[in-house]
Parts: sequence; C-alpha cells; structure tokens
Amino acid sequence: MKVSEKFSDVLIIGGGAAGLFAAIRLSELNPNRKIIVAEKANIDRSGCLAAGVNALNAYITPGKTPRDYADYAIRDAHGIARYDLLLSMSERLNEVTRKIESMGLVIQKDSDGNYVARGNRNIKINGENIKPILARAVKNFSNVEILNHVNIVDLIQAEENQVAGAWGFHINEEKIFVIRSQAVLISTGGAAGLYRPNHTNSSRHKMWYSPFNTGAGFAMGIRAGAEMTSFEMRFIALRCKDTIAPTGTIAQGIGAAQINSRGEKLQFKNTTSERVFAVTNEKSSCYLETIGISKEQEESLERAYFNMNPAQSMKWLESGLPPSVANVEIEGTEPYVVGGHTASGFWIDANRKTTIENLFAAGDAAGGCPQKYVTGSFAEGEISAESIEKLLTEQKNPRTNFDPRKILNDLNKFFTNESLFTIDELEEAMQSAMDDYAGGIKTKYRFSEIGLGIALKNIERIENLSENLRAESMYDLLKIFELRERLLVCRVLIEHMKSRRETRWRGFGQNLDFPRHDSDFDLFVNSRMENGKIKIHFRKMVE
Repeated sequence: MKVSEKFSDVLIIGGGAAGLFAAIRLSELNPNRKIIVAEKANIDRSGCLAAGVNALNAYITPGKTPRDYADYAIRDAHGIARYDLLLSMSERLNEVTRKIESMGLVIQKDSDGNYVARGNRNIKINGENIKPILARAVKNFSNVEILNHVNIVDLIQAEENQVAGAWGFHINEEKIFVIRSQAVLISTGGAAGLYRPNHTNSSRHKMWYSPFNTGAGFAMGIRAGAEMTSFEMRFIALRCKDTIAPTGTIAQGIGAAQINSRGEKLQFKNTTSERVFAVTNEKSSCYLETIGISKEQEESLERAYFNMNPAQSMKWLESGLPPSVANVEIEGTEPYVVGGHTASGFWIDANRKTTIENLFAAGDAAGGCPQKYVTGSFAEGEISAESIEKLLTEQKNPRTNFDPRKILNDLNKFFTNESLFTIDELEEAMQSAMDDYAGGIKTKYRFSEIGLGIALKNIERIENLSENLRAESMYDLLKIFELRERLLVCRVLIEHMKSRRETRWRGFGQNLDFPRHDSDFDLFVNSRMENGKIKIHFRKMVE
C-alpha cells in the first residue's frame, strides 16, 4: 500500500451535520486556513442525514427561549446532562436554522410567512436534499479539501497529552493517509450495530440509526485516553414496526395517541424513555391511533415520510391499509450509543474541547448535551470551529515521532491472516452476546450484573478472535476495523452499565439488581482507558 502524507491546520473526521458546519464556520472566520474533511462515505449522501429529514427537531418556537429548551432536555434526560452545553447550543438553534435556509433548504411556512411548527420545539421542512445542500456549501470554499471514501482509524498522538492528526485508509484504493494537523475535530456518528437489531441476516442494516456509524470516533478517543461520559444512557428509538420509520411524525404531526391492542391509551410520564417503557411494558402489541384521521392528514403523513423514510409510505400503498384505515403498529429498536439524543460521548468543556489537547468533539460524538438533533449538531460544529480558530492563533504545532511504517505492518497482517471465522460471523456473535446479556430487545432492555459479566467475557473473547480476521479487499479491511470499533465501544458500555447501580431511564434499560431511581447517582459516570483497562470515575453535576 502507498502512503500519502497530508498537512492541514484542521482535520475534521466525519463529514456529517456537525463536521460540515464546522468546516463552513472555520472558512468564514479565516479563508486561509487549510481544512481537510475526511469522510468514509461521500459527503453528498453520508451519515444520519443521507436519506433526508422532514423536520428540524430543535428550534426555539415563538414564545419559547433557549433556557426553555435546555430545561426540557435536562428533564428528558432525568437530570444527567450538562446545562452549560445545552444552553450554549440552544442559543444558536435559530441562527443556524436561518443559515441552512439561506443555503437552499426549504422550510415550510404558513400564509403569513412564519415557519410551520410541529409541537413546541420542531418546525417542518422539505429536507430530502439537506445533505447535498450542505455538501455544496462546503465545496464552495477553496481552502477545504474533501477526502471521500477515506476511513480514519486512529489519532496521531503527540507529546504532553496532545494529538497531531490522524491516519486512515482509502476503502477503494490501496492507499494509506497520514494527515498531520494542528487541531482535530471528531464529528463522527455514534455507535449502531452493537446489539442484534429488529431485522436480522440480509436485512440487519434496516435500523433506526445509520448502520455505518460504528463508534469510530469514540474508539479512537478511547484508545488515546480521552475521558468519555454517560455511555450507559443508551438510546432506544420508538419506531413504526417493520419500516423502523419515526413515530414523532405521526405522534406530533397529528397528535396520535399511543394505545395497546385493546384500544386503551398508554399511561406514561412525558419523557422519551418513559414513552418507550410504556410500550415494552405491555404484553400485547402497541399502536399509534390513526384510524379515522382526515384525508388531508393522511396525505400530509405520506408526504412527510417520503421526505425522510419512504418505506413507511410505500408500506401503506402496497398493503392497501393507509393510516386512516389501520392504526400504525410501533416497537422499540435495539439500543444505540449516540450523543445527539442522549448524553453519551466525549467529556468536553464549553468550547467543545475534549480532555486531550488539540482534540475537539461535536454532534453525535460529543457527550453531555442530549436532544441536539440536526440543528444542535450544526450549533456544536460552529462552537467547536470558533474554539479551534482561537486555539490556532495561540498555539504552536504539536510535535510527534509518528512513524507511518508501523501502520503498514499493522494492516498487512489482515491480508495474510488465516481465520476460522468470517467478519460477519464475529459481528453476529457480538450482537448476540449483547442482546442476550446486556439488555437488548430479547430481554426487553433488562439486564443484571451477572449478565453484564457474561457479556463482557464474550466481547473480550471476540476481540481476541478479531485479531486473526482475514481481509480479501480494502472493503473487508474497513469491515474488520468497524467490528473492532464496535467491540471496544461494547466494552466501555458494559463497564458504564455496571457502574450506574440504579434504574434512571427504565425505557432505555432496567437494572434488575437496582430497579429504582437513586438520587445518590445524580452523577456522571465517566471513564478513561488506562493500560488497556477501562477505569470508571464519577463527576458531579455541572451547573
């Protein structure tokens, strides 16, 4: 494999919502900054926004304030969230909305020209093309170099707890990239595919969260010794059965109630995890009550899903059972680790800097700031960009003795290994262990300390087996590293779950040994990797 060395002021790992907004803001602040965006897919259609979105779920609607939004997010997270991060994010929500609209995003408006709200914090958009719009805006800056189909594997560490860039490989060409940089922003997605999903075998990638978000950013931070937070606050989405389409489009769009098979309305406290618990706690199937809605409401739902999840509209059409005729069955997904919905991710300061010098995190990779969604990721991208620009004006280049030849040895072994197992077989073994023993769908998200211990032993065994996997192509090499990223995230997740000895988000997971909320755990469960071991420590709430 050939080695290609590149140099930049800023390396952005992940070309999603946060990463591209960061690139735009950095270019606005200083058009002479050399910026590299590394994306393992293609920024035109990558990440969570690849298929589009039909609403901006974080917006300060008339009569509300940024503090209202921060208060809502704190309540929804049952107290485990950073108010400082939530408030600084919330204060930018409307500004970044206007900015993406100016780039070409169509935001629905009423006859008076006001944005059409969907609930207290959301506005409706025609967002099928939101990702191409973002990509086009970034491409307009001559100082930004985009590396599509380049999978970043690990950070380049420098002296005194610093990073000095990162390295990765092209997934279609036999080429390694070593990118040296003064500052690095991790704006990758969270982690999907840790657990056995609703659909298995050839349909296993039909899931709520982007299946190609494998926890890569988490993994490279963990290996570098960065502090992580709140992995135990897993996110479980409530979705339409079979299509895994969003339920909020129906629940908020037309005010449909959650009901059981007897038509009884489900009782729950109005938080995300409690809505999930209301469904998983029922012995029968559950639904969104849509029978009898108007023709206008039905057509509105069909259009909304075509903008985000066409499978749901197609299901109504092919079955001949539109929502006005049949209630929409709902179910929970497998658990995810994602900082855009929960507080999971890097432990960061108000500037979105991690505990490692020169390393920043934003969007789904950044912890402590749940309910950020798309616009919150835009906001964190901008905040991190402004912090990075300030850093670059004050700090010298970090020094490192990194030798690219070691990478070649590490990668080449996967092309010469002999393995008894395939990559897919080990991935399925991982998902099976997590589903059975670490609170997956099979156990209705319930787990115990004994079960978590069994899961951890299985994950460590699979990690050892993954060392001997064989790659026949660069794409196989990508799949090996994605599996290894997931396995490392699984280890951290299990340690976090063992350490929170209470049940705070019973819809997202019930600890059978400690089934009740305990105010003594009004703490952040944080961790760092030291000498290959995950070390847990607790942090007090941040005012």
